[in-house]
Amino acid sequence: MGNRYIHFLACVILLLGACQLAAADVPEEARAAFATGDYSRAIQALDRAAAAHPNDAAVQHLLARSYFESEKFDRAISAAQKSIALEPKSSAYHELLGRAYGEKAGRSGWWSALSLAKQSRKEFETAVQLDVRNFSALQALIEFDCSAPGIAGGGEDKARPEIQKLSGLDPAEGRYAAGNCRRQKKDYEAANAEFQKALALHPKSADLIYDIGDHYMKRDQADRLLLVVKEGERADPADPRGDFYLAVANTLQKEKPAESAKVFREYIARAPKRNNYPSKAMAHYWIGRIEENQNDAASAKKEYQEALDLEPKNRFANEALKRLQRD
Repeated sequence: MGNRYIHFLACVILLLGACQLAAADVPEEARAAFATGDYSRAIQALDRAAAAHPNDAAVQHLLARSYFESEKFDRAISAAQKSIALEPKSSAYHELLGRAYGEKAGRSGWWSALSLAKQSRKEFETAVQLDVRNFSALQALIEFDCSAPGIAGGGEDKARPEIQKLSGLDPAEGRYAAGNCRRQKKDYEAANAEFQKALALHPKSADLIYDIGDHYMKRDQADRLLLVVKEGERADPADPRGDFYLAVANTLQKEKPAESAKVFREYIARAPKRNNYPSKAMAHYWIGRIEENQNDAASAKKEYQEALDLEPKNRFANEALKRLQRD
């Protein structure tokens, strides 16, 4: 037996849930820095680890994730490619590479974006082929096929059997996928109906639940947000997004302004930056909404401007600031 298989058996025998294949050389400093969103420190520690252990796929994978969350997608792609070269059968590694290609495509010119989009889909498809129960990768593949044109390799005709397949594996995931597909087509009423059915089936994934929360937040749907919070707390009580979306629901209902503002301030100070978390700019936006509810236009403008300083293309803050400036 090879060393990798022996390492796997040791993990099982010792019942160490955090023990992972090829992860022995990932420094704890890097793990801790990544967990808190300090990606610069994580990258520094991982660069040192990669130099000392050039054949460690887990180091390259966490390096790719750190670059991805830092929105340095060229470097994320390079590190992800290295991780796959070392561990070609990892579904998670292919999924991350697909996501990095996709993010770069969204920031590229038309011709480059087309090529990157095709590479993105190929990686998602490979991830699913390697692990049919990698629901995150299958969701990414379905979203791609629902949103991308045929020239890029997408098409709703491809998504339909994929949704059916996912529904057979996990009905909640399947309902979410159907709703997300309708959302890509801007059929928001149908998306709402599918998302409600997904939540009623008690999804296991906090990321899935809070993505539905993001959908409701952007449409000022307080009652539905409260259901998201309930399901999110069941799935992962420690996830900071639960408190965030509860504060959003309270703000929409014009309740608990001081408590909600405190939640948003703590989120700004402590929540890690993640591509699937509400941004700190959105926290400033919601504090602005609280100030508006209390008829403090000057303070609201200040918060909306803070949001735009962090995220210049934030349309919610931009529209709110323009509205107040007209008044």
